[in-house]
Amino acid sequence: MQDPSDSVEITEPEQDGRSDTTGLPVVDSPTSDSSLDPATSTVLVEVLPGVAVVAGEVPPELKPRLIDFGIVPAADRKQISAILASIGNAATAVDNLGNAFAGVQGLYRVDATTRALLNSGATLAVKDGGNLGAVMKSGRVVHQARFYPVHAPSVARMAASIGPALAMVGLQMMLSELSGLVKKNLAVTNQVLTTLRKDQWAELTGLVTAIDRAVGQAQEIESVPTSLWEDVAGSGALLRKQLELYQGNVGEHVRQISQTDARGHRGYLQANAEVIAFDVHALLSSLKAWTGYHALRAARARAASREDAAEAHYAEVIARDTQAEFDSTLAEATSLIDALTRELRITIELRSPDSWPLPGKRKDVKAAREVSARLLEAIGPLADALHPPIPPLQAPAVVCAPESLDLEPYLRILRWHFEDGEELRVLGFPDQPETSGPLSAIVGGAMDMLTATRDRATTLVAVTDRRIVTAKTTAFLEQAEVRQNIPIDQVRYVRVLTTQDQDSRSAIDLITRDENIRWLFHPDVDNTRVNALAAVLAESMTIPDAERDDLRRRHYIAVEAGESADTSSTEPPKSEATT
Repeated sequence: MQDPSDSVEITEPEQDGRSDTTGLPVVDSPTSDSSLDPATSTVLVEVLPGVAVVAGEVPPELKPRLIDFGIVPAADRKQISAILASIGNAATAVDNLGNAFAGVQGLYRVDATTRALLNSGATLAVKDGGNLGAVMKSGRVVHQARFYPVHAPSVARMAASIGPALAMVGLQMMLSELSGLVKKNLAVTNQVLTTLRKDQWAELTGLVTAIDRAVGQAQEIESVPTSLWEDVAGSGALLRKQLELYQGNVGEHVRQISQTDARGHRGYLQANAEVIAFDVHALLSSLKAWTGYHALRAARARAASREDAAEAHYAEVIARDTQAEFDSTLAEATSLIDALTRELRITIELRSPDSWPLPGKRKDVKAAREVSARLLEAIGPLADALHPPIPPLQAPAVVCAPESLDLEPYLRILRWHFEDGEELRVLGFPDQPETSGPLSAIVGGAMDMLTATRDRATTLVAVTDRRIVTAKTTAFLEQAEVRQNIPIDQVRYVRVLTTQDQDSRSAIDLITRDENIRWLFHPDVDNTRVNALAAVLAESMTIPDAERDDLRRRHYIAVEAGESADTSSTEPPKSEATT
């Protein structure tokens, strides 16, 4: 991990004495330090979505994340450099910028947050088709830079003219990403290989080593000569076999956990955690070797394109197909590792074994937590690289619970049920009847309410900007079991009322598309908090046109049926025929 004090920041112009820092490289108004040389010596050009070429002088703040051109042939590097220099010369008369473009240094990954800030018109001064800004460190401008986003007209024209060269850039970025992911998972592989799948791993590692060696040699000489290619040319079928083997293993894990209920889902993950970790690592290793093999193929096609123009197009086809394989395989691996790490993290956060009444059960839970912690320590870096974890949840402004209730155990578990960007708006801890009554019970009097709550269960209610999560508090703390996930757009009606018993408890009636729910709150919960919870739910009250039209059709059908019955009952009886 990089030390936070050494991180480079992207900062927006200060407003009211405040600035936004994200811990990512780059930019602010170049006028924030007038002592800097006005000439721009660093240029970032986003040649592919999320991939920038860095040209000119590279400040120390950017070097840790700079990626070498690697497998990209020397001829393609020269072509990219020449095209970028032409953009610089066309954009400005200042020679320094053209010179900066000519000195291509490497590649840089531009993630979604970085790109959003770099593209922000409010953040950067736009000049000569590029966003003029400055590299910041510790709140100080240390270097000037210019960023050309992929959608800039000059970049779009360049991409069209050197498509095959950029295809090689895309392959190198895939290789770089996979190399980092595979390294992060080495610890768990060494742990698992003592007992599992030694023969399979030996076969795969032989292929991976051969491809890695060929790729390394090609990077060193910036070319793929015939003799180098012939060493690995026959590996394609074997690599495909390995890739399909582990795609099948990972796919089977995904199917198993998707076909079971919550308890079976967790049981499968816990029983097969080490095997899953191994299969994901093997899948990433085989994908890395597969990608390296096709990068070498594409480089051979690029070399042959000097005599056959069709070879250049073939290199693009190789890159396109490899990218599709890369995306789908990485997505499946990410999904599976997400599911596994979620269960491991939840297991660690479950209620302390000391609170379990049965000694045998306490021992089982403690052992599960210890195993989960060890495995999570091994695969956590890979999981975080594939998909950054949800940040810790903070208690929302509205909490409907007794003051003595500790929210932290609930928030720690609830965190791992959340999706990216989901916002917790309200937490409530009411009593909810085990079964919801019909609409007449919802609108009934106090006697109905008291009858319905004799056999109640204490409930967790978490309202987010997307859904309503409910769970029995005991089951949630001990098993992380969720009772309901109700999409927020299924809320139809909400009301607040007060019971007529001696406690005068606040209650909320919630009518959704599919059911009626009543929540009764502890007497210690202030009415204003309950009203605030209801107000958040009421924001989503709506009846979709399709449901309204369906109700109207039912009414018309009933009316027509009644009229038909009335007509038939008033018709005079037909006279019997005489014989």
